[in-house]
Amino acid sequence: METNKHHKVSKELINNTSYLKEALAVGKNFDVLQIDVEYTGIDMAIYLVDGFAKDDIMNRLMEFLAQLGREQLEEDTVPKLMKRYIPYIEIATESDLDAIVDAVLAGQTALVIDGADEAILIDTRSYPARGPEEPDIERVVRGARDGYVETLVFNTALTRRRIRDRTLRMEYLQIGRRSKTDIVITYIEDIADPELVNKIKDSVSKIDTDGLPMAEKTIEEYISGQHWNPYPMVRYTERPDTAASHLFEGHVCIIVDGSPSVIITPTTFWHHLQHAEEYRNKPIIGAYLKFVRFISVWASLFLLPIWFLFAANPSLLPDSLSFIGPEEAGKIPLILQILIIEVGIDMLRMASIHTPSSLATALGLVAALMIGDLAVSVGLFTSEVVLYFAIVAIGTFATPSYELGLANRIVRIVLLLLTSVFHMYGFIIGITLFVIWLSKMKSFGVPYLWPFIPFNLRAFRDVLLRSPMPLKNRRPRMLHPKDPDR
Repeated sequence: METNKHHKVSKELINNTSYLKEALAVGKNFDVLQIDVEYTGIDMAIYLVDGFAKDDIMNRLMEFLAQLGREQLEEDTVPKLMKRYIPYIEIATESDLDAIVDAVLAGQTALVIDGADEAILIDTRSYPARGPEEPDIERVVRGARDGYVETLVFNTALTRRRIRDRTLRMEYLQIGRRSKTDIVITYIEDIADPELVNKIKDSVSKIDTDGLPMAEKTIEEYISGQHWNPYPMVRYTERPDTAASHLFEGHVCIIVDGSPSVIITPTTFWHHLQHAEEYRNKPIIGAYLKFVRFISVWASLFLLPIWFLFAANPSLLPDSLSFIGPEEAGKIPLILQILIIEVGIDMLRMASIHTPSSLATALGLVAALMIGDLAVSVGLFTSEVVLYFAIVAIGTFATPSYELGLANRIVRIVLLLLTSVFHMYGFIIGITLFVIWLSKMKSFGVPYLWPFIPFNLRAFRDVLLRSPMPLKNRRPRMLHPKDPDR
């Protein structure tokens, strides 16, 4: 069937029903229903998807229409139904049969009337949805317990609940030639940079693909453009309070139907180290938590390469640190031990994802016995390798952004390989190239290491410390907000 032509609604009901029946595959699809009805002597057809329509609302509408008299719909049938006789809020008309097909497949109900060249669309859909529970990755000790879900309308409502600004904008798009995935781009018009908003909307609107099977992740790969870069160019959050705080700063968020993760753009490296827990405590406590988190992240990146450098070159160590490094060489080289544990930890992580929660404890015990005890006792690993890798693993899991933790793991392996081949020179060159690479990266024109490179003292203070909220009276300069003062 050709999809590039527009088929208009005919005044002959039989023409409309024959086209819609074929386009919607009524009969082939058990859940797509065509209900032929007659009200006030006028033939009509109702099209809906069984799993989306609210049965109680449809029953009430049909009961109401059945009570109408013939004289009430003799002339101007569609306007009268729209303005007087269909008691529902979300209602519209449509004269394009292809648009009606898309609307029905999206969950709306179509009422096609004999003698009318417009159909009535009634938004009676109710998507299957779970409750707004607290997200697992972004848990806090004290704070809100609601989180985004897979239903677009719920997510926009959770956002509006926290931002009642009259200039909050939620612009609707559909992406995917076949999937017709609903997307909302949200920002505060009085704060966000119009150039940034237009750039993001332009990037999203240019996406040309059949569908978005991975929802927000597919969107990121299209709009970021850096396909082979492991570092995330956008930030994901499942917390409405986190999304709201970024909107107040001037960021633009993208909400995708079918995903509980909201995309925040643009972001820097430091955005991925933020966590709501730091702002749910007093400033001094939040600063301490942020300091501990930074130590964890840096340890996950650099601790193993540094330890391996000193273990492989004991002459670099002063006498006071001579205890660093294994006392006895293992049966296999150190670098191979480290790489085996790297792969083993990833295997354990993937196994834990696919393991039922009732067996998770047993999986942990098996991993502890195999990796932590037996592997050392048989001489496969040295105890120091296991110790330092345990610290690195803790640092990886303490990274707030799951995507950043995975990217840091790739960089750590590359640093280890460079250090094992070129020793001190490889370590120094690796770190230098790493910093240069990050400093050249940009997210929608924003330098990835801002405010460290280029340096901004006020903003860098907020990165290192958890500043009291009354002192955070300026929005990030790198976003070019229309209203720079909070």
